[in-house]
Amino acid sequence: MDIAAYVDQLTARARTAARSLAVAGTAKKNAALGFIADGLLASAAALKAENRKDLDAARAAGLSPAMIDRLTLDDKGIAKMAAAVREIIALPDPVGEVIDGWVRPNGLRLERVRVPLGVVAMIYESRPNVTTDAGALCLKSGNASILRGGKEAINSNIAVYRVVADALAKAGLDRNCIQLVETTDREVVAKLLKAQGRVDVVIPRGGKGLIRNVVENSTIPVIKHYEGICHVYVDEGADLDMARSICFNAKVQRPGVCNAMETMLVHAAEAKAFLPAIVADLLKAGCEVRGCPRSRVACPAIAADATEEDWRTEYLDLILSVKVADSLDEAIGHINTYGSQHTDSIVTRSLARADEFVARVDSACVFVNCSTRLSDGGEFGLGAEIGISTERLHARGPMGLRELTCYKWIARGNGQIRT
Repeated sequence: MDIAAYVDQLTARARTAARSLAVAGTAKKNAALGFIADGLLASAAALKAENRKDLDAARAAGLSPAMIDRLTLDDKGIAKMAAAVREIIALPDPVGEVIDGWVRPNGLRLERVRVPLGVVAMIYESRPNVTTDAGALCLKSGNASILRGGKEAINSNIAVYRVVADALAKAGLDRNCIQLVETTDREVVAKLLKAQGRVDVVIPRGGKGLIRNVVENSTIPVIKHYEGICHVYVDEGADLDMARSICFNAKVQRPGVCNAMETMLVHAAEAKAFLPAIVADLLKAGCEVRGCPRSRVACPAIAADATEEDWRTEYLDLILSVKVADSLDEAIGHINTYGSQHTDSIVTRSLARADEFVARVDSACVFVNCSTRLSDGGEFGLGAEIGISTERLHARGPMGLRELTCYKWIARGNGQIRT
């Protein structure tokens, strides 16, 4: 295959499709999304059959349990994919929304109006659900998308994309509004990252190595997050039953994802009362716990020392680091030093300390009295997410429809000129 020619075709078709999609109208976009949701459920048997090929190859290659978990498509997962698409249908269409506007003294009427970004290249690993999440979000927000999944999910992604392409055609939309890269050749990514003028933004979603490769080689703007080193801090005087439930959920409910807790911080005043119970819960769930010296004194069941490297590690596994802090200030300092500016939470009864935590923790998502696992586009009511950004420009946190738009200025006059 001539990869350069292939990428040229993908990007040229996407640019043409983006122009038609930008003015397609909400009804037609929603119709396509409805056909996607219906098609996923109707094609469940075929999707699972193709997914089994990927799962067999993944196990043979020795992929981690966390990777296999993200790769798996079962009836529940397919139903969730369809439900996420239907949630996107129900959301307001951001295209054409007037953000604000005013009239100048000379009578000139100004408005800022939401418009699509244009062409979005999505580069991701493992999760076949990203194919529909990303495609559906881009479609509803008026963006053409080029989706490049990982080789470990190639059969699953192609099967899902067949449903998507059929739905686009059925709704009367250009099939190239959503395109899937159907080769695992890595040169495609290298060419996509240099496709200035045809691709407007690149969004990588996956491991640190993938994201770093995209950032270092792209000549196109990139929206990213490198890691999810998320913390929960149990404050002095916190409701310990609530803290126990939140911390267990944040670590164990799905440890192989970016919003799982990787470090638990506990105020020194609560360490002896809190740590033995929560550590017992974690050990029972198969979690390895590593602690600072003070945490190991408060809870001898913590058998391993936490090292400097542990504080900087996104485990994506049933491993947790624990640290005892003497104050809110120390806890915040630790988070801002070692965290990845993804999601961090405090469990506290104090409104003043909650407000201080929210103000001083420098992360995209800062939570009070709830699990870091709630840092998610679906949980935020965005329908789904195309990713979680830890950037500071354009978008931060879970990215939904509005985060896939920018704006243009519209001026309406009656003959005004510059004097």
